[in-house]
Parts: sequence; structure tokens; C-alpha cells
Amino acid sequence: MNMDEILDLMDGLLDKSTSVPFSNKRVIDCEQMREYVDTIRVNYPAEMKKAKSTARDREKIIAEANKRAEEIIKKAEERAKVLVSEQEIIKEAGELANDQLKRAKEQADSIVSQAVEKDKEIRNALATKINKTLSDAERVLTRNLNEVAATKEAVLGIGTAE
Repeated sequence: MNMDEILDLMDGLLDKSTSVPFSNKRVIDCEQMREYVDTIRVNYPAEMKKAKSTARDREKIIAEANKRAEEIIKKAEERAKVLVSEQEIIKEAGELANDQLKRAKEQADSIVSQAVEKDKEIRNALATKINKTLSDAERVLTRNLNEVAATKEAVLGIGTAE
């Protein structure tokens, strides 16, 4: 169960709660709320695992980009060796190899840059999602605690008025 589903269940629990007479407070099933909070605690590491997986994916993409760049460079070098037979061909081969090497480096740099940018986007999105989820959970829990405190105060206040 992901964080959004848990928060939806918490909202549902609040929607189904009953009103406390003569107040704007509501009574919720504390055990159910505790289960939801515990589920958040259990699922939070899963969100962290996703972040680590994203980092591993980034490393894999960078490694693949470097491997591809090496293959392109290797092909360029092989082409250059084949073309080396006469003076003019050697000159052309050198220019071709340099051009291909430059393009390969540009492609590798582009792939690495894109991978780094994608990693940043994913990390930012994940951080935003985790922050929102935790903020929402904190807001719900704070509201519930305030309601419990107000209910306690109301009950204690009624008991002392008699």
C-alpha cells in the first residue's frame, strides 16, 4: 500500500467519524488510525528503497553511456586502422577518427548529462512526494491530537462542573 492510499484511508476514517455533541469535534477509531500510522512507518522505507533504486538506475545509465562511448570510439579507431594504407588515406583516416571521437564524446557527455538531469528530476519528485505525504500525515495527526485534547478538556470540564 503506498502513502497516497494510506492517506486516503485516513481521510475516509475522518469522514466516517461521529460528531461530539455541542462541539465541532469528532470521534475517530484510534486503533484504526494507529494502524494507518504504523503502515506509513512500514511503507516509508519502501519510498527510500525507490530512491536508492533510482540512484542505482542512474549509475547503470551512466555506465551504459560510457560503454557505448567506448564502443563508438573503438569503432572509430578500427575504421581508422582500415583506412591507413597510403599517405592521403592516413590523413583522411585521422580526421575521420577525430571527428568520430569528438562526436562520441559529445554523445557520451549528452547521455551522461541527460542521465544526471533525469536523476535530479526523479530525486526532486520523490523528495516532494515524501515531503507532501509526511506533511499531510503530520497535519492529520496534529488535527486528531488537537481534537483528542479538546475532547479530553471538554470531558474533564463537564466532570468538574457537576
